[in-house]
Amino acid sequence: MSRLTIQSVETAQEGAAERLAAAQKANGFLPNLLGVLANAPTALEAYQTVTQINNRNSLSGAEREVIQITAAVTNGCGFCVAGHTKLSKVALKLSDELVEALRKVDTLPDEKLNALAIFTLQVMNKRGQVSDEDLAAFFAAGYTEQQALETVLGVSLATLCNYANNLAQTPINPELQEFAL
Repeated sequence: MSRLTIQSVETAQEGAAERLAAAQKANGFLPNLLGVLANAPTALEAYQTVTQINNRNSLSGAEREVIQITAAVTNGCGFCVAGHTKLSKVALKLSDELVEALRKVDTLPDEKLNALAIFTLQVMNKRGQVSDEDLAAFFAAGYTEQQALETVLGVSLATLCNYANNLAQTPINPELQEFAL
């Protein structure tokens, strides 16, 4: 049971109801995360806006999911692990081997994606204060300065939703249960 109210299209404040209706239509269900964020319409707007921005950065969909799942597991957000696992497997068709390694914070089968996962952890654990060696290893894997900052963007997006879910203890929707840890 959520510690914060999970708003619906019918109960949400003005400014959030329209966003929830659009999300429900797009997903075929209303993710509980969005219902929780609707308690603060600006938080819901920020999450959706930053998601749109993040989705058009230079990283591939797989790379963005490496960041999101790595952050969700690290932050202990079961809701986001389930949601991003579904996105990774169903929409992006990422391999089960890759997704399971991400969920276990294990070495990834793809060297470049593994370097991204390691860098994501370093950004999170060191609060951005990565060493010169950490940054050089990221660049040596084929990433750019732009992508270093886009990793920080992805971590910031994950932090918003992971912390909101952890605060609320958001229950995982039935539509995501099969993807839960």
